[in-house]
Amino acid sequence: MTNRFAARRRALLRKIGENRIGCLLVTRPASWYYLTGFTGDSGALVVSRNGTTLITDGRFTTQAREETSGVRIIQQSRSLAAAAGEFLKGARGRVGYDAAHVTVGQLAAMRKAAGARVRWVASQGYVEGLRGLKDAKELATMRLAAVLAGRVLEGALKLLKPGVREIEIAAEIEFQMRQLGASGPAFETIVAFGERSAYPHARAGAKRLRKNELVVLDLGAILAHYCSDITRTVVVGRASTKIRQWHKSVQEAQAAAIGAVKAGASCGEVDAAARKVLAGYRLDRYFVHSTGHGLGLEVHEDPRVAKGQKQVLEPGNVITVEPGVYVPGVGGIRIEDDVAVHATKTEVLTRIPRDLIEI
Repeated sequence: MTNRFAARRRALLRKIGENRIGCLLVTRPASWYYLTGFTGDSGALVVSRNGTTLITDGRFTTQAREETSGVRIIQQSRSLAAAAGEFLKGARGRVGYDAAHVTVGQLAAMRKAAGARVRWVASQGYVEGLRGLKDAKELATMRLAAVLAGRVLEGALKLLKPGVREIEIAAEIEFQMRQLGASGPAFETIVAFGERSAYPHARAGAKRLRKNELVVLDLGAILAHYCSDITRTVVVGRASTKIRQWHKSVQEAQAAAIGAVKAGASCGEVDAAARKVLAGYRLDRYFVHSTGHGLGLEVHEDPRVAKGQKQVLEPGNVITVEPGVYVPGVGGIRIEDDVAVHATKTEVLTRIPRDLIEI
């Protein structure tokens, strides 16, 4: 395990060296875990050819020493931003930082502490690019996380009956995740009944389920740090002809998009495959979000599977494929699965049937 983290740091050093960056400041918890194994939620990691240093506060120094190897641990004596800047004072070459995860105030504090000689360069995507290509062990963990999410979803279906509240189902889903070994949900569980299923990211509330209503269940579990993400739409009662047609269109759109997933395909091509099917049903205007996203240590990672995206899928990528149709005032349907890209094939990690379920 230790060698695994060290190998990742070496790969990162090669990447930043090619871009003439002397050292990289990493401020995203998932990324410093990826590089060191440190699971604390406060810190700043500096990676350079002179070594790797983690700056954190007294709550995490013992933990950091136990969880990492080959990493220097420094306990901050002032604000984290000022401590990171002070450490970087006199750094040679350009110092890269992720502008998407460093605030204006934090950057100002680091500049002040580091002094005028340090050259700060916005440098996004270096660690994320490495994280996007999962190795065999990561993929094995993600398979288990996907299976766990599927088991939880199947259990949740048994709880759906008229009168139950959305929040009750969401709470039971997250309880069952932990019962099965997950450290928690990958995101706030989405349970939406009836017309609220037309909200793609509906928060579970007090609404009670009525007969013949749509139910969208969107859940994900974190297992050994890695996320899963699955969505199914069911009807409690009998589905109308219109709902059956909508579900059929989304199911076909998802199948087309999964069929387009392969090494060398662009993310935009995968998105277009789903939209083409929905356009054939004249439902494309009700598809209001992207077709998917990368998945890994975080539930939303690179690559982004969206309209016009040129990024090419590579072996090791894991993405979600989740087209949907959302009709305001009526309801919505989404089907989502996790898909791994291999050199010569694709692999659907989530294994729950996609046909319309009537309970």
